[in-house]
Amino acid sequence: MWYKKSISKLVSEAEQSGEGTLKRTLSSSGLIALGIGAIIGAGLFSLTGIAAADHAGPAVMISFIIAAVGCAFAGLCYAEFASMIPVAGSAYTYSYATMGEFMAWIIGWDLVLEYALAAATVAVSWSQYVNELFLLLGIHLPPEVLSGPFEGGVINLPAIIIVCLLSLLLMRGTQESSFVNNILVILKVAVVILFIVLGWQFIDPANHSPLIPVNEGEEMVKNGQMGFWEFWNSDYRGHYGWTGILQAAGVVFFAFIGFDAVSTAAQEAKDPKKGMPIGIIGSLIVCTILYVLFAYVMTGLAPYTIFSGDAKPVATAFEKTGYHFLNTAMIVTIIAGYTSVILVMLLGQSRVFYSMSKDGLLPKLFSDLSKRQTPWKTNLIFMVFVSLFAGFVPVSDLGHMVSIGTLFAFTLVCIGVLVLRKTNPTIERPFKTPLVPLVPILGILVCVLMMAGLPIESWERLGIWMLIGVVLYFLYGHKHSKIRKEKEAEASGPSE
Repeated sequence: MWYKKSISKLVSEAEQSGEGTLKRTLSSSGLIALGIGAIIGAGLFSLTGIAAADHAGPAVMISFIIAAVGCAFAGLCYAEFASMIPVAGSAYTYSYATMGEFMAWIIGWDLVLEYALAAATVAVSWSQYVNELFLLLGIHLPPEVLSGPFEGGVINLPAIIIVCLLSLLLMRGTQESSFVNNILVILKVAVVILFIVLGWQFIDPANHSPLIPVNEGEEMVKNGQMGFWEFWNSDYRGHYGWTGILQAAGVVFFAFIGFDAVSTAAQEAKDPKKGMPIGIIGSLIVCTILYVLFAYVMTGLAPYTIFSGDAKPVATAFEKTGYHFLNTAMIVTIIAGYTSVILVMLLGQSRVFYSMSKDGLLPKLFSDLSKRQTPWKTNLIFMVFVSLFAGFVPVSDLGHMVSIGTLFAFTLVCIGVLVLRKTNPTIERPFKTPLVPLVPILGILVCVLMMAGLPIESWERLGIWMLIGVVLYFLYGHKHSKIRKEKEAEASGPSE
């Protein structure tokens, strides 16, 4: 269970082409679009208002930069692995090469939380916004088809429909899926830029003053009226000032999650050694710039306190401009944003299971390819699985499970870079993570701190999920592992 896959074997697998392998169709720009498609969802439109009103004020811009730096630590580690081991599977494959089969299985099973449950959760939100758009158009859908039986309805039909349509698109081909994703990315980025450009002229400088609202507790600590630990355990912590900026960074951090999905498509990149780092780091940079400018305009249009408890802070901010048409455009953008997120999550999950199946840890059907070189059976299985969750299960409380699964994957990738630099320092690295070991260690610390801030229920559910995964590994994966069979055959020697 601790056997590792050699880097040379992984690279040789990646260089194979033809029937039975994934088709290389994604350019560097396509990979950047894939990253932006996964990152920019509706989180930008909702989390910015919450973080500004409750924690950072106008300084939420600084919070976005801090969160981006935290993501960049993990992103740089992903970029090194993705250029060095350009194989589908992302963190699963990297763990196989550095920490062995059992840890690879654990992270592969963990990625189901990140990708499959994220797709289901986002599909439910997608359904709500589609209903809102229909209401603007004068179309009233029956409430019974807008939520599952646990939420007073019968079935969330729109959520099921979008999961099925995008799964069928993925079965059609990666190139076609990338084309649709590019259109969705252009649409949502265009509207975000439109918001920034149109809103800029209506910014009231008074709304940005002070940039960092005063935290009374921090002032009391400075003046010696309160001890540090007393402040840390008080209600003052996290409500404005620098502690507010840091807490807001934790809130908006999750608006960046998704860039790692780019690495799952490494085996479908035309030039992965060059394209993967560009795709991962490029999408992070583009999104950070857009996020900071968006936050600057939003907090400049209206006082940050007005966003407290506001479900639609963007609409509230834009009422100050008179461009009311943009409210409808924002709904369309959020729908497009959610659609591309679901698409990339479904793609990422199928590629992880494809890799696990190729290694014998899952049944062969998960790596069967169609004539168009897509793992269509995996797409079909997850279409059913994700549809059932989206249509019938209340997934609103699964968001934290998605977050903890993602941060766990980030942590193992950062550890993997440290391990491989020690165990295999001479291997070719087309892209090298700078300032090792500092960057990976900072990546680990940021991720662990973020995980520590999640509710205890998230840890309990992660533990139960992992226990199920361990049982499945010993029931099937360990017995059918290809690398175990190869190692045991080598150990036994040639038969007499």
